[in-house]
Amino acid sequence: ASRPSSASSSGASVSGVPEMSERLVKPVVTVLGVLLCLFTLFEVNYNILQPQSALAVFVGIGLALCYLTFPVHKRLAGVKSLRFVDIVLAILAAACCGYVIVQTQPLFSGLWGDGISLGDRAGGETGMDFAVGLVGVILVLEATRRSIGIIVPLLALSFVAHSYYCYASFRYDWPVLPDWMLPHAGQSVKDIVSTTFLQSLGVFGPAASVMFKYVFLFVVFGSFLEMSGATQFIIDFATKTFGRIRGGPAMVSVMASGLMGSLSGSAVANAVTTGTFTIPMMRSAKFPNHIAGGITAAAAAGGALVPPVMGAGAYMMLELVQPQVTFLEIMKAAILPAVLYYFSILVLVFLYSRRLGTEKLSAEELSRKKLKGFEATVFFAALGTLVGLLICGFSPFRSVTGALAVILVFAIFRRELKISQRERWLALIVFCAVAVGSQACILIQDVFPSALQRFVPTGWIDPRTEAMSILLIVSSFLDSMLLGMFGLLIVGMGMPGWRPEIISSMTKSAKNGVALVAASACVGIIIGIVQQTGIATDFSATIKGVVETNLFLALLGIMVCSLILGMGVPSVVCYLLMATLMGSLLGELGVLPLVAHLFIFYFGMMSMVTPPVALAGYASASIAQAPMMKTSFAAFRFSLVGFTLPFMFVYRPALCLLAPVGGELTAAAVFHAVLAATIGILALATGLAGYFRRTLGLLERGGMFVSAGLLLA
Repeated sequence: ASRPSSASSSGASVSGVPEMSERLVKPVVTVLGVLLCLFTLFEVNYNILQPQSALAVFVGIGLALCYLTFPVHKRLAGVKSLRFVDIVLAILAAACCGYVIVQTQPLFSGLWGDGISLGDRAGGETGMDFAVGLVGVILVLEATRRSIGIIVPLLALSFVAHSYYCYASFRYDWPVLPDWMLPHAGQSVKDIVSTTFLQSLGVFGPAASVMFKYVFLFVVFGSFLEMSGATQFIIDFATKTFGRIRGGPAMVSVMASGLMGSLSGSAVANAVTTGTFTIPMMRSAKFPNHIAGGITAAAAAGGALVPPVMGAGAYMMLELVQPQVTFLEIMKAAILPAVLYYFSILVLVFLYSRRLGTEKLSAEELSRKKLKGFEATVFFAALGTLVGLLICGFSPFRSVTGALAVILVFAIFRRELKISQRERWLALIVFCAVAVGSQACILIQDVFPSALQRFVPTGWIDPRTEAMSILLIVSSFLDSMLLGMFGLLIVGMGMPGWRPEIISSMTKSAKNGVALVAASACVGIIIGIVQQTGIATDFSATIKGVVETNLFLALLGIMVCSLILGMGVPSVVCYLLMATLMGSLLGELGVLPLVAHLFIFYFGMMSMVTPPVALAGYASASIAQAPMMKTSFAAFRFSLVGFTLPFMFVYRPALCLLAPVGGELTAAAVFHAVLAATIGILALATGLAGYFRRTLGLLERGGMFVSAGLLLA
């Protein structure tokens, strides 16, 4: 303790700049995290800014946070002198996005070049536009490299290089690419920068829009649900359900991960959250360390496949599946595959625990797990509100914001919240006053100027029928609840006892979501080039020419591409890329569009447990104190059914409760598909566990694998 630090002794910090930078970073990260959450909640519901401006604010704050929270390299994380560089890059990233806002938002029209907005001068950008765009693209690539690794930035650069080479081959007589490398007219450097950063196809395009409207809001939702104590209820409920069964601790992990993962959508976050509680329980019940970690990772990877929330995956499909589908159609299609996936893990865990001779949870441990009525009420009220509003036809972002309002109202009454009774009543009165006051504004809405009309709730009377409408009444109360929620957040931020919890939840949401913001911006570079050059159509045509009419080969190719692309990449990013490049291919081969997207989405999730880069396996291994590769292979083994399910529902759409192309959905078809899949899963689980009433020999296990293969086929 008395030795001088290396930084002070080296003279690197004599000026005090690194120390000052370090002191500045933490409060700035907190402020930016809170700002990102509040801006997203407000903007998606009220649409104050132009779409491109709103995305520029979202991406700008996200990139700045990325540079402040992710070091240039993990080994250099403790080098204080580099913090000044991080701050400079964060300011540059925010400035580049700020330039897009200034050149897009009508409020700043006096600063537009020749009085023309950035969107309207496509192809005629100024030198300043080009310089800012080029720096912006470079900063997006670096932020993505820091947050999720080198794979997606390299992929983006390969698309950029391909587009420029095609342009140069025509302009400068460079050798023309062969047909299998998909040559096209290409783009100049200026056009590439315009497409990828300055216009609305690239960084501020569909990928960022999906993250902004759907994914990030569910990250916020999950953080506030955890603040309310509802996530602890999930673990306690799973423990009470399975704790008395041999292998119960592992089954607790499976059930808790399924419930948690549906809300969070992140396999890694899911594994860390539930694994902290369940892995020690499994180890105490005599599960080997790597098996305990593998079960947790396998269960965590499937969470985003579970309706009704599906970790925001369902809402991305609402945007990407063509022709468009409804939320109920997606939820209905996903329910049976999700049940079969978790059924397979539960059966495998049950049989494996019998073979190992593991123990049940002790009566003492079970007695400590008491279900709290308040946390249960919050969980079911929030989930019920979310699902109910979605079923009523409200948009996902409106629904999740309504569910968030319910969580905050319930949080007022949480005993663990360190605020006085007087402050609780004040918070409740503010919420009710804002909500009731906004309802009263319906009667005098003509008085408000047009700029404020968006904040006035919808009326109760349907103008077409001139009668009260239940749906309009629900919509009106939802509008008032949203305003009340913002009032509640303002009051809560003013209370010393509640402020730390709100700020902590928002900061945690921002830190968890910032990697997705950077990744979506980088994916936008790829999507912008793909859409501008039409390479996706050529790519699908080339792949189709290779596989001709062989659907199985196409499915196998997409599976391999998804697993490779998913190495170290968030599953939602993997899905966005694969859906952009290959979504139309399966449709051309006769696969239902929704089934095709579910197929791609499943393998994006399965990449989380596929060695050698299995992020969920790595996270579980660190908690279980087990070798990473050994844990990852265990996770792969326990989730093996997840690799067969997508093939099953492509060939048997009845598993997704959908009729085959040109056919009809019948109860017999559903029963036949489910029965064959269930018996096949039982045979596969028995072969993998090596146990069925007794330990099986090699020949018997081989017979089970053959049986499973035939049944699944």
